[in-house]
Amino acid sequence: MSKKCQLTGKVANNGYAVSHSHKRTKKLQKVNLQHKKVWSSGQNKWVKMLISTKAIKTLTQTL
Repeated sequence: MSKKCQLTGKVANNGYAVSHSHKRTKKLQKVNLQHKKVWSSGQNKWVKMLISTKAIKTLTQTL
């Protein structure tokens, strides 16, 4: 399974870890993905999804 949010399409971000001496090494900032059951009114049933925590927060605010 890919590390991608099924609602928003968020993926990992490339960045640098900067040390005290300002030496930079590449790092990967991963998306915080969670398994969540979401009610689908179109299918009229619960659907299991792998979505980011930001998407979960947005869903709970709209309900």
